Amino acid sequence: MSGQPAAPPLVPFDRVAVAQPDRGKRVKQRDYLAEGRIPVIDQGQSPVGGYTNDDEFAFIGELPVVLFGDHTRAVKLVDQRFAVGADGIKIFRPAEGVRAKYLYYWMKSAPLPDRGYGRHYQYLRQLSLPLPPPKQQDEVVDELEKQFSRLDEAVANLKRVKANLKHYKAAVLKTAIEGQLAANEAELARRTGGRVECANDLLQRILADHRSRWEGRGRYKVPAAPRPEWQFPLPEGWVWTTLGHLAYSVKDGPHYSPKYSEVGIPFISGSNVRPEGIDFSTTKFISPDLHAELSNRCKPDRGDLLYTKGGTTGVARVNTERREFNVWVHVAVLKLCPNVNPFYVQHALNSEHCYRQAQQYTHGVGNQDLGLTRMVWITIPIPPRAEQDRIVAEVDRRLSIVREIEAEVDANLKRANLMRQAVLARAFS
Repeated sequence: MSGQPAAPPLVPFDRVAVAQPDRGKRVKQRDYLAEGRIPVIDQGQSPVGGYTNDDEFAFIGELPVVLFGDHTRAVKLVDQRFAVGADGIKIFRPAEGVRAKYLYYWMKSAPLPDRGYGRHYQYLRQLSLPLPPPKQQDEVVDELEKQFSRLDEAVANLKRVKANLKHYKAAVLKTAIEGQLAANEAELARRTGGRVECANDLLQRILADHRSRWEGRGRYKVPAAPRPEWQFPLPEGWVWTTLGHLAYSVKDGPHYSPKYSEVGIPFISGSNVRPEGIDFSTTKFISPDLHAELSNRCKPDRGDLLYTKGGTTGVARVNTERREFNVWVHVAVLKLCPNVNPFYVQHALNSEHCYRQAQQYTHGVGNQDLGLTRMVWITIPIPPRAEQDRIVAEVDRRLSIVREIEAEVDANLKRANLMRQAVLARAFS
C-alpha cells in the first residue's frame, strides 16, 4: 500500500551478533566473592552473580556485549568491565550497524522453547531478526525504554504495597499479643457487672490438664517458668506462660529420609508449612504402611499445631486438613491443652516477639534446628479464653483482607510481566 514504510529486512542472528571468545577463563561459583572490584556475570537471573579481585578473569574484548545463558535463556547487556562466571554463557558483540541495546532487547523477545536446563543457543542461532537502519533501531529502543520505565514504576509501587502489607501483618500480630486488638475481658466484666476471669485461673486449669495428659517417662515435671527477659507489661487479667505449658505433647517426624513412593500419603517438610496453611503442591509421598508405622510415634491430627523446627524455623500453623499426612523431622507436632484457642497460639508464635525467641533457640549453621527441648521455652502472653477467641476473630478478619489485596497485587505483577513481553513482541513483530 502506498505511504506505508517498507518492513525492515530479516537478517540471520549470526550476521548481527558476533560470538566473542573469553580465553576460557571463567570464575567458578564456589570462588565468587560477596564484594570485589570486578563483577562476575553468569547465566543466573540476577544481574551480578558475585565478584572477583583476580584480573586474570576479566573479559578483555570490546564492550558493550550481550550475554546469553545457554541453560537459563537469561539475556544481559554489559557495558563495563566484568568477569565471566561458571559455564553456559555465550558472549556476543553487535555487528557493524547494529545497536547493542537493539540486539539486547530483541534477544529478550526471541521466541525460544523452554527446554528446562537443556541448551537453548541451538534455537537462538536459527532465528532471524528485523534489522532497520541504526537511526530506526535507536527509535525502537527509545520507545521500548519509555514504556518499560512506566512499567518499572508500576511494579515498584506494587512491590511497595506488598512490603507495606507485610509490615501491617506484623503490626496486627504485635497488637494482638499486646492486648490492643480486642476488648479486654476485665474491662468488659466491669462494664457489665460480670465476673472477671483471670488468665491465671485459666493457666492453672491448663497445667492441671497438662499433668493429667503427661506421656513422658519418669515423674512429671512442671515445665520451665516463663523467662523474664522475654516479658513486657501485660493488660489486666493476662498472664505469662510458655509453649511448654500449653502443649502436653511435643514431637517431630523421623530423623532420616524415609523411602518415598510415587503416590500415597503426603509427607511434608518445613517448607510446606505456612501461616496461611499447608502447601501440598511440592510434597513427597510415603506408602500407607510407612505412614501407619511413623504415626505410632508422631501423628498430626486436626487441631494440632505444626511448628517448623528445621530449615526456616519458627513458622506455626494449626492443622485444619481432613486428609491424612505425615511430617519429617523439620516439623514439630504440638498437641495443645483444650483450654487454649490453638489459633491464638498460632498467631502468637508467628508474631515478631515469639519469632525472635525461636531464632535465638535455633542452633547450628549448615543444619539449623529449633530443638523440641528448646522451643518449649518460648514465652507467650495469654489472655482469658473469651478474649483469645475475640482476638482470633479480629486477626482473621484483618488478615483475610490482607490476603485479598496480596492476591490482587500478585495478579497485577504477573500482568505487568506479560505486558513487558507483549511490548517486546510488538516492537519486533
